[in-house]
Parts: sequence; structure tokens; C-alpha cells
Amino acid sequence: MGKHYLPNLAQKEEMLKEIGFSSIDELFSDVPRGMVKEFNLPEGKSEYEVFLELNEILSKNKTVLEMPSFLGAGTYFHYVPAHVKYIIERSEFLTAYTPYQPEISQGMLQALFEYQSMMAELYGLPVVNSSMYDWGTAIAEAALMTVRLHRGKRKRFVIPKALSPEKKAVIRTYTRGAGLEIVEVPWNEKGQLDIEKLKDEVKDSAGVYVEMTNFFGLVEENVREIGEIAHEAGAYFIVGADPTMLGVFEAPGELGADIAVGEAAYLGNPMNFGGPRAGVFAVRNDKKLIRQMPGRIIGMTKDAEGKRAFVMTLQTREQHIRRAKATSNICSNEALVAVASAIHLASLGPKGLKELGETILKNTAYLRKRLSEVAEVPFKGLYFKDVPVRFERPYMEIHEALLARGIHGGYYIGNHFPELGETALFSATETTRKEWVEALIRALKEVA
Repeated sequence: MGKHYLPNLAQKEEMLKEIGFSSIDELFSDVPRGMVKEFNLPEGKSEYEVFLELNEILSKNKTVLEMPSFLGAGTYFHYVPAHVKYIIERSEFLTAYTPYQPEISQGMLQALFEYQSMMAELYGLPVVNSSMYDWGTAIAEAALMTVRLHRGKRKRFVIPKALSPEKKAVIRTYTRGAGLEIVEVPWNEKGQLDIEKLKDEVKDSAGVYVEMTNFFGLVEENVREIGEIAHEAGAYFIVGADPTMLGVFEAPGELGADIAVGEAAYLGNPMNFGGPRAGVFAVRNDKKLIRQMPGRIIGMTKDAEGKRAFVMTLQTREQHIRRAKATSNICSNEALVAVASAIHLASLGPKGLKELGETILKNTAYLRKRLSEVAEVPFKGLYFKDVPVRFERPYMEIHEALLARGIHGGYYIGNHFPELGETALFSATETTRKEWVEALIRALKEVA
């Protein structure tokens, strides 16, 4: 190994003597045999040489523009305008951790206040925190919150079976320590939440969760009725919604939600192998709910000179004062991603958000129509982004054949939902081009 990889090697013997060891081997003698690996790293290179080598490695990757991708299932290719990245690189936002000292954090605090205000309007609920880790953890925090609101007397939390397996895993992991029972309600023949089965399961539940589009991409037709059933049983009603659909669909608050959750990253963050994310968390104007919210709320006030100022109004983290009353241990909550989504949302405005939702709906409808020519779409209904497609052949064989033709196919869900057979989710967003769909259909006609 070249000496320049480690600092202070010239003082190695002196340092070993000072701490009472005769050799490096003796220092690490407590490490089991066979666990120590010799890396045999090459001699160092100049920065330019490293740049060339990394560039060669990176050139092996294919972007979604070079290789059309129809993967979705929670991670989507949305266009993020160039100015979003430019603005979040401003010095006011570069330190995206908790703004403990408001006197030096006014830029970040104001941006988060604007994020809360826009999300409150978008989700139809007046109180929004800033923010959660992602959509899945927001659901899990909502589940724990409903149990606290019932003072631990109810520990059942109802979710749809047609929910992302990743979100289910997060919910179960988060709630295991608190002893919650997670109950799944199946879908009916239309792919919608089975209302009659819900009525059987909702008794003694702390909360009921539903998404405005389920994991199969179907727009849920009975959200309002589901909320009424939850409330009649004394449960809180939680609605999950993709913010990109809220320019064309009713807001969760208008549908009776007590709590709404979602994924802010769809509005300002590229896919980046799945992250980072920023979960939306909103509640109605009820002191009981507000005091039990996880995370923090930014408020607007006046300073000693009477000027407008921003502060953390409510913070329920275990690291702060009155930590014994903390509702959550959420820490690095992806604030910069929340700011990015606020910038994008402000740029779109109501008209742009409506056009975004309409474009996604149109592209999804076209994708569904063309896919139904080569395979079975198992459910009828309105789809947003994702479309399930069932094949006769094993789907992973089809997927590999698509990759060989320069197309990334859908997300295989047969292992998560075996009752659907060889089914995969294919997705479309505002970025989906007609020629990509045509290429996909041509390839499927050859390999499916």
C-alpha cells in the first residue's frame, strides 16, 4: 500500500509505543482470524487521472433518456427544472439540518414555512410539518400517532393489502416495538379496497389508511365512504396522496382525512436510485392532533424590533426540551428536499400543477391502451402513473428480453401478490414519450 494513503505513518512506531503496543498486528489482535483483509491498493493517481477513470466507469451506466424505463412502483422519472437545483444551492439553504438558531437560519426557516403553507393548500389540511423521511415513514408515524390519540387503548391499524410492499415493511418495522397489530384489507374484483371486508376489520382500530391511488395505480373510487366507515368506528382516517395528482383530484382534507401523508420528492428531486425523499405530513386544525404530530412546525412571528421572523413553533423531538414528552425520534428529515419541492411547486402554480396531472393521466391512459393490445390489464378503472399487466410467460424472462432490446420494463409484483400471476407494473409520467411506448409495444409483441 502506498504510504500516502494514510496520514502520520512516519510516527507509527511512536504512536504504538505511546498506547502500549509493539505492532499493528498486536493492536488488532482482538479481531477474529480471517476477518482482516489486505486491500493491496495501487499507488495513488492525480485528480485528473482519477476523473478519467471514474468517467469511464460511469459511462457504462444508461440513463432513462438513453434507455427508456417503465419502472415505477413508487419511484418515477419526473422532470425537475434546472432552476430548482440552482436555488437550493444558495447559501441560505446549504445547511439543511435542524435550524436550532433562528437568528442565523432565517433563509431555511422561511423556505420551510413556505413549504408548509403550499402543502397545506395542496392537501386541504391546515397544519403541515417540515417534514418526514419519506412517504412510508409518514404512514408509520401516523399509525403510532393514532394509537397515542387513543391513549394506547386501541392498537389495531388498518391498511390496504394493495399497498407497496416497501411501505408495508416500513410500517411493520416502525410499529413493532409499540405492539401495533397491522391489519390488511383485501381488494375486490375491481381492484378497489373491499368495503365490506373493511367494515369487518375496522372495529376497535386506532386508524384506517387508504391511498388515493393504490399500489396497482388504480384511483380509489370510495375514499370518502372509507373515511365515513372509519369515523363511525371511532378510528382516525389517514389518506395518502401523490402531490402530482392533486391538481386534478380532490384534496385528502376535502375527502374527510384527519391526517394526510405523501411524497414531496416527486416535485423537486431526481430519482437518484430511490432517494433521498421527504414525506408530507398534514393534519386538520385540532389541538389534540397538532400536539401529537411528529417532527417540527415552522411558524411566523415578530422579533424584538417588530420585524417579521421565522422560528420553530412546535418541535416534538426527543433531543429537545421536555424530551420525555417527545412523540418521535425523527432527526435528519430531508429538509433540503422539502425546500426543493416547494420551489418546484411555486414555479408550477395552480395552472401548472393541473397541467402536470392532466399530462400524467393522459400518458398513463395511452400506455394502458397500448399494453392491453399485447397482454391483460387485470382491473378496469382509472389509472394514474402505474398500470398492472399480466402475462402468460414468466415475466422476468420477458424483462430480460426487453433489457436486451434497450428497454427497461415494468416492476415485477408476482412475488408480492402471487394471486395476480405473472404481473408487472408499467408506469408513465409527464416525461413519457410516445415513441418510447411504441418501442415497448413492438418489443413486447416479439418477446411476450
